[in-house]
Amino acid sequence: MNQPLDVLKTIFGYDSFRGQQQAAIEHVIAGQDALVLMPTGGGKSLCYQIPALVRDGVGIVISPLIALMQDQVDALLQLGVKAAFLNSTLTMEQARGIEQQLLNNELDLLYIAPERLSAPRTLELFGRIKIALFAIDEAHCVSQWGHDFRADYLQLSILHERFPTIPRIALTATADERTRQEIIVRLKLEHAPLYLSGFDRPNIRYAIVQKQNARQQLLEFMRSQHEGDAGIVYCLSRKKVEETAQWLRTQGINALPYHAGMTNQDRQQHQQQFLRQESIVIVATIAFGMGIDKPNVRFVAHLDIPKSVEAYYQETGRAGRDGLPANAWMAYGLQDVVTMRRMLAGSDADEAHKRLELHKLDAMLALCEQVHCRRQTLLGYFGDHLEQPCGNCDTCLEPVQTWDGTIAAQQALSCIYRTGSRYGVHYLIDVLLGKQNERIISANHHQQSTFGIGKIGGAGFSRY
Repeated sequence: MNQPLDVLKTIFGYDSFRGQQQAAIEHVIAGQDALVLMPTGGGKSLCYQIPALVRDGVGIVISPLIALMQDQVDALLQLGVKAAFLNSTLTMEQARGIEQQLLNNELDLLYIAPERLSAPRTLELFGRIKIALFAIDEAHCVSQWGHDFRADYLQLSILHERFPTIPRIALTATADERTRQEIIVRLKLEHAPLYLSGFDRPNIRYAIVQKQNARQQLLEFMRSQHEGDAGIVYCLSRKKVEETAQWLRTQGINALPYHAGMTNQDRQQHQQQFLRQESIVIVATIAFGMGIDKPNVRFVAHLDIPKSVEAYYQETGRAGRDGLPANAWMAYGLQDVVTMRRMLAGSDADEAHKRLELHKLDAMLALCEQVHCRRQTLLGYFGDHLEQPCGNCDTCLEPVQTWDGTIAAQQALSCIYRTGSRYGVHYLIDVLLGKQNERIISANHHQQSTFGIGKIGGAGFSRY
């Protein structure tokens, strides 16, 4: 059984390849490097798993998360594939047992954490075995400009330097043009073809609402559309994760928290419950991340705005991996943006990174405030073009009421200038609406030409 299609049918149970899968697989089997961009749930793993089974030797998979390795190895073992992992969860005796299996040529796939590659013992071991390929999963982690940077990924160029004849395949679901170029440069994939399957997940319905009572809005969404379904709820802080999970339990929903402040044992227990049981809702920070391979997650909800469109796309992509209808729902408020900006301003990042992160946050806010098809905007961010509105997002299904804000914008800018450019939005609206309160009178702004002009002609400031 040495043909890709035979392996696909016999081991993985699929009748045919999808999109760019076959082209990427055959290219790697031929001993060439490749860069694969496929949406979450699009079958990226097969692009290295099948070549590893067809080619002579073991496929070495660099994976950033211990939980991800465990899940993928368990799934492969159930299919009869000889797979194992090397990471910090193993005892010394267990690790040596895996190493002996490698030396005996008893493994098809080995998953390994990136930090192990710098260990002389690992490189010496790799020099003694037959390697079919190197797969670099979640390759966007190599980008210092990306949303999920891992410093350990910077050393992965060593694979090309130490093992120049072994094919490498880098894979990700989340990379804009700048991140793609950094992946290519840092991993030395300048001559590797790009296999791009597009970013659209048509089975996911996107909906974004303004916060009023976010918890109650979430509960109404879950009860009206996802009673008894498995789902993920993302929050910005650990405290909010704990409070939200506890509150959902009081409402009769089997909700479990997940964040980096919990013990490893508790996190693993909650993740395993979520993966193996039905009707469980995980409430999490972004610590509940890459590679969560539960096909029937019916919804992903956000109670706070994500920090970037990349993060939003990756997190919502955990819904509907089985191809059946799923929902991506978010409640956002401008206070979220203020909080994110403060966090960024107080970070240790250099000014270039801060500017980039602000740009990403602005793009995320623009998606939230979009009045046209959200999917077109989302895909456009990644350079993907959707010809027609999708018909499966909130702005398509319930078109937003709009009004011409040209005059209002001119009035607002004039008011900002004439009051000295140092007042907040609520104060400026009061001036525009002609409210005579003590603060406005003491500043003499009731004498300004912009005082009260927002009441004339229906400019729309009363909406706020």
